[in-house]
Amino acid sequence: MPAAPGLLRVLTRYADGRSELSLDPDLRVFVSDLVRPYGLPLREDLLAEGVGHAYEELAAGLLAEALGPDEPADVLVQAFDSPDIRPGAPTSLALSRACAGTPTALALCDQGTAGAFAALRAATAYQRTGVARRAVVVLAEQTALHYEPAAPVTLPERHCAVVLVCETAPGEELTVHQDGGADAGTAAEEVRRQAKALGEGTAVLLSAALEVPGLDAVRTPAGQPFTGLWSALAERLPHWRAERRPVLLADLDPRLGVLSTLALRAGPRP
Repeated sequence: MPAAPGLLRVLTRYADGRSELSLDPDLRVFVSDLVRPYGLPLREDLLAEGVGHAYEELAAGLLAEALGPDEPADVLVQAFDSPDIRPGAPTSLALSRACAGTPTALALCDQGTAGAFAALRAATAYQRTGVARRAVVVLAEQTALHYEPAAPVTLPERHCAVVLVCETAPGEELTVHQDGGADAGTAAEEVRRQAKALGEGTAVLLSAALEVPGLDAVRTPAGQPFTGLWSALAERLPHWRAERRPVLLADLDPRLGVLSTLALRAGPRP
């Protein structure tokens, strides 16, 4: 059986409190530069109080737990929707030093909840070219936004990081689909079609933003718009794999009109 990218493991971790970096004076400079072209006001109260969590601190320990010293990564893709509070160099570079190997480090943002699926697409594209055997995707969100947004946004209730380890191996099959121009009706129809194609017994996991009436599915609670779906996968995947069930994840970003799905057709190697 030919080798293909598969999902080896998924780990998640929540955190409370704040990073000391939230009191770094450079954070004001960083945020000011970020919003100046758009004329958005700073949240002076949050900058003075010191709130938020740095993604490197949030994810580094989890990344070390997800990958052993004998499991070097070839590529690392970090994805986030809400801004990091760490000024300076991209966090993906720092995280690439927190795991075995010397992975190529990439970062992806400004794609809403579709960004997590896009990160998986990028990681597995490297694997399919043959230049990477093991790819790592790091998803993170934190609760603070240090400026007034131009339109209402939903922030997470807790800081959270998720690490997905993808490995090329025989018998694995991981497929990501993303479709633009979707709405609630067309998204529900497409999810039903994909669930049927995966076969009887498929475990379906939906984000809080997506409803599929009539489909036997688990719907993620609201509160973690970027990581919630993936945290739920981390919790449920071992049980579903023990039952040898296909798995379908689905999310709709209504602001961007993007339907994203992840299909897992086989469990990991014994």
